[in-house]
Amino acid sequence: MSRRRVNSSGSLHPDDEVMPYSDDETDDELDASSEEEEPEAPPGAPQPPVEVKPSEMGWKVKANDRPYHHLPEFQKKVFLCFKKSRYSGNAIKTYKYNVLTFIPLNLYEQFKRVANLYFLALLILQIIPDISTLPWYTTLIPLVVVLGVTAIKDLVDDLARHKMDKEINNRKCEVLLDGRFQESKWRDIQVGDVVHLRKNDFIPADILLLSSSDPNSLCYVETAELDGETNLKFKMGLRVTDERLQHERQLAEFNALIECEEPNNRLDKFVGTMLWDRERYPLDLDNMLLRGCKIRNTEHCHGLVIFAGADTKIMKNSGKTRFKRTKIDELMNYMVYTIFVLLILVAAGLAIGHTFWYEEIGSKAWYLFDGKNHNSSYRGFLSFWGYIIVLNTMVPISLYVSVEVIRLGQSKFINWDLQMYYAEKDTPAKARTTTLNEQLGQIEYIFSDKTGTLTQNIMQFKKCTIAGRTYGDPTTAEGVTLDRGRPVDWSWNQQADKKFDFMDHSLVSCVRSKKDKDVSEFFKLLSLCHTVMVDNKDGELVYQAASPDEGALVTAARNFGYVFLSRTQDTITINEMDQESTYEMLALLDFNSDRKRMSIILKFPDGRIRLYCKGADTVIYERLSPDSRHKETTQAALDIFANATLRTLCLCYKDISAAEYDAWSRKHKEAQVSMSERDVALDRVYEQIESNLLLIGATAIEDKLQDGVPETIAKLAKADIKIWVLTGDKKETAENIGYSCSLLTDDMAIHYGEDVNEKLRIRQTHRRNEPQSLNRRRKRPTEPFFNMPGKNALVITGGWLNEILYEKKKKRRRLRLRRLGRRPPPAIPQDSQPMDDLEKELRQIDFVDMACECEAVICCRVTPKQKANVVSLVKKYKKAVTLSIGDGANDVNMIKTADIGVGLSGQEGMQAVMSSDYAFAQFRFLQRLLLVHGRWSYIRMCKFLRYFFFKNFAFTLVHFWYSFFSGYSSQIAYENWFITLYNLCYSSLPVLLVGLLDQDVNDKLSLKFPKLYLPGQKGALFNYRNFFISLFHGIFVSLIIFFIPYGAFLQTMGQDGEAPSDYQSLAVVTASTLIFTVNLQISLDTSYWTFVNCFAVLGSIAIYFGIVFDIHSAGIHVIFPSVFTFTGAASNALRQPYLWLTIILSVGISLLPVICIQFLHKTIWPSVGDKVHRNRKKYEMEMEEEERKTKPPTFDRGRRSRRSAYAFSHSRGYADLIASGRSIRRRPTPVGAPPGSIREAPQREAENI
Repeated sequence: MSRRRVNSSGSLHPDDEVMPYSDDETDDELDASSEEEEPEAPPGAPQPPVEVKPSEMGWKVKANDRPYHHLPEFQKKVFLCFKKSRYSGNAIKTYKYNVLTFIPLNLYEQFKRVANLYFLALLILQIIPDISTLPWYTTLIPLVVVLGVTAIKDLVDDLARHKMDKEINNRKCEVLLDGRFQESKWRDIQVGDVVHLRKNDFIPADILLLSSSDPNSLCYVETAELDGETNLKFKMGLRVTDERLQHERQLAEFNALIECEEPNNRLDKFVGTMLWDRERYPLDLDNMLLRGCKIRNTEHCHGLVIFAGADTKIMKNSGKTRFKRTKIDELMNYMVYTIFVLLILVAAGLAIGHTFWYEEIGSKAWYLFDGKNHNSSYRGFLSFWGYIIVLNTMVPISLYVSVEVIRLGQSKFINWDLQMYYAEKDTPAKARTTTLNEQLGQIEYIFSDKTGTLTQNIMQFKKCTIAGRTYGDPTTAEGVTLDRGRPVDWSWNQQADKKFDFMDHSLVSCVRSKKDKDVSEFFKLLSLCHTVMVDNKDGELVYQAASPDEGALVTAARNFGYVFLSRTQDTITINEMDQESTYEMLALLDFNSDRKRMSIILKFPDGRIRLYCKGADTVIYERLSPDSRHKETTQAALDIFANATLRTLCLCYKDISAAEYDAWSRKHKEAQVSMSERDVALDRVYEQIESNLLLIGATAIEDKLQDGVPETIAKLAKADIKIWVLTGDKKETAENIGYSCSLLTDDMAIHYGEDVNEKLRIRQTHRRNEPQSLNRRRKRPTEPFFNMPGKNALVITGGWLNEILYEKKKKRRRLRLRRLGRRPPPAIPQDSQPMDDLEKELRQIDFVDMACECEAVICCRVTPKQKANVVSLVKKYKKAVTLSIGDGANDVNMIKTADIGVGLSGQEGMQAVMSSDYAFAQFRFLQRLLLVHGRWSYIRMCKFLRYFFFKNFAFTLVHFWYSFFSGYSSQIAYENWFITLYNLCYSSLPVLLVGLLDQDVNDKLSLKFPKLYLPGQKGALFNYRNFFISLFHGIFVSLIIFFIPYGAFLQTMGQDGEAPSDYQSLAVVTASTLIFTVNLQISLDTSYWTFVNCFAVLGSIAIYFGIVFDIHSAGIHVIFPSVFTFTGAASNALRQPYLWLTIILSVGISLLPVICIQFLHKTIWPSVGDKVHRNRKKYEMEMEEEERKTKPPTFDRGRRSRRSAYAFSHSRGYADLIASGRSIRRRPTPVGAPPGSIREAPQREAENI
């Protein structure tokens, strides 16, 4: 079945290959461009390139001149008249506190919590004698414990940040000071310093490359920290600095002035000039070494610091640190406000009751006279504040500290999970925050990077088709197909890469026989047509490719006996089956994103001239000769390769006569020296020679996914979690990976940018034509965008994203409005521009609604800022909980914007990890993080909060019922010390353990049944409904535990003839009933019993009785007579069997309705969790049986769609570098010298390149 493509016409077409920067331009650029932009360009018209004039560049750096950067003109105002240099130091700071600020700042932050501030106010009230109804220590002790525990946690977190900052800032680097290089710490480096870097050093700042040990100041860097790419990039110094700045003395005399753009977050752009000895030299990104990169395969280099510390591009891309809070946190705060309102209403009602009571009864009873001549209204006022103090436990002070303890424990469980430990890199999972665990159980949208996150960024040559015959499946040397084969033995080839796996022995036999000319031409093309660089280190040849794809192809050719040895500016030498041959390179037609192919024109040793070409099938087939053979069979093979989600590439050749080449060469040279539109002229000339090609075959490369990615995505989809891929890669590459990881399937209709824009334009036009009154009433249209049945997917590029969301000219429009004043909206609005901010917002809402209707969304060629904007849109308009996962610095903004940020660690640098909330090494661990730890954390926290509110209501509202019998006089129903210790000792441990250890089903069943995750997304386990259920449950229990003992005490005689119906005995019985009830209630709510839970419940009851008998003893009363006043109350009351029966009756009546409701709920209306829990034994046995019978899954190759991805993903090669001769060694190794072992550099560890 072929894949459906949805197209539309009549739309504007942004360039899908260009990565836009919507709002990231520097102000200099915009000012420069806006001055010339008075007439508004028509929508979609190509924008002229922006050139920054030297006079408009606001950043000036003087080499070897530190005082220059402290001149008054470079000062900026900090506070009042205090100024400091606009140039940042190189030290970075991520910590919040120091020794002096920790206590005041931490207390300030803690008292920003309303509950803490409330209890501080209560403490002040309790010091006032006329108001105080409870001793001050009943509030002070819990408050000090809460503040202390939180402060210790904050201190530990900040010490870790201090340690990390110190480690980075104290790294060593050689800086040119006083005419010689001296070792200095990173934090002491300043703008304008000249630094000396060695191989494998991290780059400490954004540095202008001056010279290096390589020819022409070439320098290779690894950019994994920036973009997750593991293949090396090359940088070049200016020719003038390369020639004149090689020695220490020359560098010390260097005094150039650099004028460049202001610090910004654009990783792909740098514009500046260097003024030196009255000459100006242009600077661009190729001359810059960015902080976060690593020097590779270059012995040493020198550079000039342009941007330091916070001004560097990697720090500018980090985005603002956002304070993240969970949905439960927000809900919990609103519930505390609700309790506070209830408290005020109840206290006000009781105060009014006391006013009337005193007027009618209290003032007339002589025995109640307290010696104070207060009137009833004033007494009511004092009673109000008294009840605020008495009922203060309705607002639970220990709630926040208990939540922090639970979150800390859950974070430790994530850290200790061995199933999320990646042994290959010795990388455990790490919860870098302790405040977001339960939010992991509520994720609705995941935004993922591609390179290094879904993929390993490792390319493998898997299959090929040559002259109509396909190779790559397990086959014997005789051509017999096998179900399971063994890898080829490369021992016959001394120069082979032993790590290269290939299963088809017939192709090896064919190559070694030298009988098939097509096979020979195929591998000869792979060994000659490329831009791979080769280096000779101690007799060992090492390859360096511009992309992993090209490295994989050259390595494949090497293993099959066609070994690329060396190249010069105009020759290329290979070893063809142990015979060395040198070819003259007449022209190199490099790859670019428009051509989607590359060619090389070679002169053979026998004088023949031949063009070799490789590229995307879509462009190669257009240029094939009518006489070319095997087109249909190759196309069928391409379909099969595409079905297996392999990256395909077509190979072809053409013989050229000397006369034809001479004529074309003249045109080529004219195009090379063209002053205007040189690239267009070159492309036109390339088209002329790249025609009438003869097809040889095609290659198929696997862009290796990380282990378990398709299974993880499928499992998360079953949990109703939508996954969006946001990547800087090209459209076809991203789409191909979408199929590879099962995000896209063939039964989906793929919608591209033009189709999306058209649908949104129609919706916008329809809205404009509607009456305004109707528009106001219905802002959110209800009709779906896709009315056809079936699944839909969205593949959209950054250019289209800007077009759709009206982001294209935002800054330019803002600057123009600032200059000209606000203009009224046009009378006839254009479709491509919004009439006002409301229309722009409605357009964004439409886009989010459309995207959320799709099963999958892939945004490609997007910038770091656009990634963050997409996340923000979904958060803003869907009110959904979002998670972002990435591995490079270009993902940091997205990670910080999402509710949860996950960084992948272990191979592509630590920038994303340092900004993340959770970190681990493999994408597949995400399913365990969400479906196990996240779901458990959410269930535990919800159960904890429901129970916590219940036990506090049940405890506090006894005072309310008692007030009806005490003249509303703020008299407490319990002993003072019971109130102090209730939440700290008597009822805290069982519920804490439920919050830490409880689980409805085990981890294996949690993964087997992803539907168990759905209640968390809906917030079904903790909301205002649950809150009011807890409130009414607490009211019911407080009624029972007060009125049953009260009724039992009426007109009662004890066993010894004494009446136990005194106030102190009632307080003891009520408190004992409460302790039994709340501890047995948590037992009913516990799903997962351990010895620790059992011990906690029994231990809490035992602790209660132990403390009660101690503080009611005569001994402690003698020592502190005014503090411990309930002398002998417990021993007197609890020796009466009648009162024990009262306690048992009260506890039974309190728990019986709960038991009945739980029974009915689980039998008549069971949830998915209840069903799984009921049948867990059966499911566990089935899973054990499946594990024993599990076989490797077979890949479905039934699709009939063709996708080519290799050429689209290929970055621009090294052709310019090769043609310039700047990469060629000054003393090249003789071609005839016998090479040592030849190997390709590992993608992650290019130590010996």
